[in-house]
Amino acid sequence: MTKNLYFGNLGWDVTDEQLNGAVAQHANVVSARVITDRETGRSRGFGFVEVEDTDAQKVIDALNGSEWNGRQLTVNEARERAQRPTGTRGGRSYVRY
Repeated sequence: MTKNLYFGNLGWDVTDEQLNGAVAQHANVVSARVITDRETGRSRGFGFVEVEDTDAQKVIDALNGSEWNGRQLTVNEARERAQRPTGTRGGRSYVRY
């Protein structure tokens, strides 16, 4: 089994490969992804790394609060993505009477 870890406060220029390399020093990385803005392609300052269950806490302990590229990292177990409401097409919903 694997766990997905959240990495926050990443530098704007951090790439998937750099994130993978930083975590690979502490665990076997299954996947690493820096989240980017759809329109600009620029990093949004956070990402996710998937590691083996047995290595997850070791990565958190090693990297949470550590400094990387002049920024203090936030590393913890990722939470499930919240469900977004559906059916409001067009941005506004209203009730007809």
